[in-house]
Amino acid sequence: MGFKCGIVGLPNVGKSTLFNALTQTAAAQAANYPFCTIEPNVGDVAVPDPRIEILARIAGSKEIIPTRLTFVDIAGLVRGASKGEGLGNQFLANIRECDAIAHVVRCFEDDDVTHVEGKIAPVNDIETVETELMLADLDSLEKRVIALEKKAKGADKEAKETLDLVQRCLVLLREGRPARLVETKPEERKLFAGLGLLSSKPVLYVCNVEESSAASGNSFSRAVEARAAEEGAAAVTVSAKIEAEIAVLPEEERKDYLEAVGLAEPGLNRVIRAGYDLLHLITYFTVGPKEARAWTIEAGTRAPQAAGVIHTDFEKGFIRSETIAYADYVANDGEAGAREAGKFRLEGKDYVVGDGDVLHFRFAN
Repeated sequence: MGFKCGIVGLPNVGKSTLFNALTQTAAAQAANYPFCTIEPNVGDVAVPDPRIEILARIAGSKEIIPTRLTFVDIAGLVRGASKGEGLGNQFLANIRECDAIAHVVRCFEDDDVTHVEGKIAPVNDIETVETELMLADLDSLEKRVIALEKKAKGADKEAKETLDLVQRCLVLLREGRPARLVETKPEERKLFAGLGLLSSKPVLYVCNVEESSAASGNSFSRAVEARAAEEGAAAVTVSAKIEAEIAVLPEEERKDYLEAVGLAEPGLNRVIRAGYDLLHLITYFTVGPKEARAWTIEAGTRAPQAAGVIHTDFEKGFIRSETIAYADYVANDGEAGAREAGKFRLEGKDYVVGDGDVLHFRFAN
């Protein structure tokens, strides 16, 4: 399991350029006019994780298979999108299908690239997009209330619970605050997710800066970071232009290029890691002579459910997981050394998988 992240923002902020760099394709047209993206572009990208290469080298694995994430490049939203302005509701629906939002914010000045609002004001841009998402949610929930109230007057327990949750969300939305800030109990989370609210999605702000600010950011990106800190969101600074240039370079030339622009790694690596953290995702590995493979699960996942990510039969017939922590696998030069050092463990159904665990599942057919 990976996650599906929608790349959103106003027109001409660098969404398609960032998407092209992420997927190392030219699938999304990057042009200097609004709505150059007519259909959402979807691309998979490998999650950068140096641990898998180390594990493969120790185990002599013939193939390395990283885990992958899905990114969706969604056309630019404009003021009034919730009422059908621009390309309107079709793109709001695309956002609804995503697990998280990477909100690209323009943090650069360039007279050759028009700004749909006529000025560079990233916090205002954030509020424009978020307002449209909240207005769409407000409209959606208000339409449901009457039907829910009728059901709740009867013996429909789920309708009563849903109505209570909807009303709490409406209070926030009417105050101009996103639905993701509503407090939910663990038993309400599935119901909350079922509401399909656009403003409930976790948000990662991607500050797109000019090339000279890629390493240190600028006053615009710092304003976005302050906004993110206030609402408990994440923010990453990148230069989409630099990322696009890195993406088409041969692997052996990338290190020199990065050093020349003062970067230790591509900014996209930080985008992906921040996205992982945003959704509380971790990685475990299966390692052998045939392949070293990474698998994505949510933090807190127990061993049988982690096994089910590989195949549902593994979860159904789960017996035990042979478990070695990543650090122990490396320190003891592989499985045999870990066994000898007493670092090899058999874990049962209640075991919560740790980030980096090297696992082999025992299951009954």
